[in-house]
Amino acid sequence: MEYAFQILKVLGRIVTILPLALFATIYMGKRSIGELPVFDFLVILTLGAVVGADIADPKINHIYTAVAIVAIALLQKLIATWKIKNRKLGRLLTFEPTIVIYQGQFLVDKMKKIQYSIDTILQMLREQQTYNVKDVELAIVEPNGYLTVKLYAEKEVARVEHIQPQPNILDKGIDIPVIIDGEIYEKVLYSRNLNESWLFEELERKNIFDVKDVFYAAVNDMNELHVSIKNMNSLQNLPPIQH
Repeated sequence: MEYAFQILKVLGRIVTILPLALFATIYMGKRSIGELPVFDFLVILTLGAVVGADIADPKINHIYTAVAIVAIALLQKLIATWKIKNRKLGRLLTFEPTIVIYQGQFLVDKMKKIQYSIDTILQMLREQQTYNVKDVELAIVEPNGYLTVKLYAEKEVARVEHIQPQPNILDKGIDIPVIIDGEIYEKVLYSRNLNESWLFEELERKNIFDVKDVFYAAVNDMNELHVSIKNMNSLQNLPPIQH
């Protein structure tokens, strides 16, 4: 009789605690489970441990588990908000992207810093159908551990402009951020032989007069500036993509 009661108790906990955990996960925001940043991965891991312990051990007070789930969700939401508003905090809680290959050459010091072996990098290249390191112009290990690869233009998969070439279309290289959330990256500008005066002139040409209004701005190898401003809520022609 006691065993039957304990089984019913476990089943009751599953019915009550899993919906709460699901709600907490939805509240914390969209995430691709296979590509979680480190902090979010730890949050999900802790959440799973709390829920698992509650279901497996009927002696644990059920209400404490519910409180723990809510507290974890609120903490994650608070930290996520802080990360958006404070990029310095975001860098502390999230790994920075790391360049591991540049112009066909392995950057050994960078690889050692993030403890990625050459075998790991080569495997990740093969997973992206890249078998010759010399074909790689740039490879970056992202904060989620995923490797993004940019091949040299002549080695990339054919695109429309390759099949139907048009005049004056050039490979303009990689966009490098110069403004993120209103903050100017002076070192990036100087590395491109640019300065803040040039940047402000380019912004004014786009009718942007306050750098704080800029959410993201980047320059390519042709020193062309692409800008995305913060307040784009007025757009009415967004495609109606729904679940």
